[in-house]
Amino acid sequence: MFGLPAGRFPRDYAAPGRDAVRITLVVAGVFYLFRYGLDRPVTATYALFAAIALGGLSKIPGTGRQRARTVVRLLPVSWVLVAVGTYLSVRTWSAVAGMLVVGFLLAFSAVGGPRWAGAAPGLQLLYILPSFPPYDPGTLGARLTGTTAGLVLLAASEALLFTDPDPPSYRERAAAAARRAARFATLLAAPPHTLGDAEIEAARETGQTLRSLNVPEAERPAGPGVRDRALSQTGLALRALLSRLALLAGAPCRPPVPAVTDVLNAVAALATATANRLGTGPPPTTAYDALTGARARLAARTAARPAPPPTNPSAPTAPHRPPVGAPESVPRLPSADASASAPESEPASDSASAPESVPDLPPSVLREHAAVLDVADAALAMAMAADLGVGGRKSVPGAVTSRFWYVTARPPALWWHRARGHAGRRSVFFQNAVRLALALTAARLVAGVDTLPHGFWATLAALTLTRTTLDETRSTIRRALTGTLAGALVTAGLLALVGAHTVVYAAVLPAVMLIAFTVGPVKGVGWAQGMFTLLVALVFAQLAPTTWRLAEVRLLDVLLGSAVGAVFGLLAWPRGAHDELRRVTAELMRRAAEIVVATSASVAGGTTAAAPPAAPRHRSLHHELVLAESAYAQYQSEPATFGGRGGGRPARPTVDWQAALMAAHHTLWGSARLVEPPATELGPAAAGSLGALGDRVAGRMLQVSAALDPGGDTPAAPVPRIDASLADFTAEPPGAPRRYYATASWLASLMTDLTRIAGTGHGGDGADGAGERR
Repeated sequence: MFGLPAGRFPRDYAAPGRDAVRITLVVAGVFYLFRYGLDRPVTATYALFAAIALGGLSKIPGTGRQRARTVVRLLPVSWVLVAVGTYLSVRTWSAVAGMLVVGFLLAFSAVGGPRWAGAAPGLQLLYILPSFPPYDPGTLGARLTGTTAGLVLLAASEALLFTDPDPPSYRERAAAAARRAARFATLLAAPPHTLGDAEIEAARETGQTLRSLNVPEAERPAGPGVRDRALSQTGLALRALLSRLALLAGAPCRPPVPAVTDVLNAVAALATATANRLGTGPPPTTAYDALTGARARLAARTAARPAPPPTNPSAPTAPHRPPVGAPESVPRLPSADASASAPESEPASDSASAPESVPDLPPSVLREHAAVLDVADAALAMAMAADLGVGGRKSVPGAVTSRFWYVTARPPALWWHRARGHAGRRSVFFQNAVRLALALTAARLVAGVDTLPHGFWATLAALTLTRTTLDETRSTIRRALTGTLAGALVTAGLLALVGAHTVVYAAVLPAVMLIAFTVGPVKGVGWAQGMFTLLVALVFAQLAPTTWRLAEVRLLDVLLGSAVGAVFGLLAWPRGAHDELRRVTAELMRRAAEIVVATSASVAGGTTAAAPPAAPRHRSLHHELVLAESAYAQYQSEPATFGGRGGGRPARPTVDWQAALMAAHHTLWGSARLVEPPATELGPAAAGSLGALGDRVAGRMLQVSAALDPGGDTPAAPVPRIDASLADFTAEPPGAPRRYYATASWLASLMTDLTRIAGTGHGGDGADGAGERR
């Protein structure tokens, strides 16, 4: 509705300046209305702090309209916090117990995604304010009225003042990536059946746009709900599809058989239909079924190749199994008017042909077919996830695979699953919640026992100054105390000079507020604490008679809160996500090694998984992956050095954490695809080669794990690099079926991921100059 002329503010101050104008207008408006217009000081106080809590202290991501919607949704939560804080303030012990529980729950709510994480500090303040004396339940109505007025006006200002253009949503990003994938598949299906360097680079760049670090926080599908989970899987499937199309383009150029071009054309059609679905289009049912059929026909050409005669002539001949990828093994999307019941399986007539009727294809063709089927699998996963991401439970597929286990779960169950997954000391969300809850509880206890005047300032200081690492907490406290001291000196002089002339405080407050919310985000915590000291003094000087001693009280409270924050920053996981990321990534590699060995043995033995991909090993790896990704996200925002100059620990080599996470994703996806029935018999030579290759890759994963988190008796020898040119990777056993080459390709891709992880070897170990923050 309104805008500011371009170039009026320096670049660094433009966005904070707009936010400061919004907050100042709201805070000054509600405070003056209730304090002077209606003579309701309690309502005025809660209106002011409610607007400051969610407008200034919270960092809710998104545009103004998105933040406004978040504030409105948080209104009931705010009412509950104010009411609970009011009643628990009857005794110090009840207020302290409430601080421990509420403080932990609000900090732990960050598992719900960026919006909850951004709003948590402001919600903490809404509980801290009423949890201090005076205990006066009779004023609860006035407190709730002020809270409501402050948050409603804040939401209105966010939605109407200085609105920003909406960035592309995740669905729009995914739709653009799907259209690009459709174009690449079309190019591969037509002569010369390859992609140029520009297209391959475009595929890589498009995949990067779907990474969470490259997506605005408000647009990331990070919540526990069905749509967010499905959109997240859509992005992963699209990244896999783009990378596999790029790898397929690097294969030797030869005219493919019609079955291959049929699959690629069907992939292009399904990607286009998925892009339309991510917009406003219908479910891609027809294109999904077309690709399912084309994939099954291509799989039937290679899955039933005759195996070499058994070494024991008396051994019975293994019964024939349908080809991998037969229609009954692929879940189907419902039609627009279909019910959610499971459809009947289609007859696998093309899988019943005798082995003698299948041509003896060369290994290069089998590798190509395996790569094309990988592309088809990624496209099918993309389409189903996108349909669920748009339609939610209304788009429940006919046959729900373990990959989409969450479709039938209710929202409370999904929230419980997310919380339970992080309810342990190895989760950085849990660590942060425990650290902050203990700091807030200790500050509230000291303030209550010593009956500090304005004791909530000490708790507020512990809230705003406690960081995830000791070094960051120490640096923050040093700057905050310096700023608070400067602000206290200015405040003391102003209060001594002006005295009881509240009209002066009322006139100066908007200007101070505007400067505080503009300069603080740019200049840092020192300026923010100094200006906030002056701001709260101007507010309380209008609520009750004050003297220059108010500045002294403010300084002592901040000093107390800082000390509490420093103590718990030292005692509770002082290195933040740095150590935890190494530990959880090491465990991630160990779990992945177990799955690699089990999957390779299963394929080599011609068997399938006795349990679906949600079996314990897969659940364990998925759980470790969730912990690793959350630790990696926090790690990005933490300082890199510890222990002062030179650090307190020997420097470790740099690590490409993203490569470790991608190796885990590739392990999950590849294993889930390869162990699905039906199985394919492998001859002795192919089985032996595949088993050895799986053992080598698993051994490499264990070596990487030991290098990331060495034990006390771990040898200090460098981790040797396993070159992809070893015979096991390039072997072509006689009579090996396409399933062998698909598994070998999966293991080779894992080796590519592993050799990119720097810091697990010395020299020539795949380090590409990646820094510690990748």
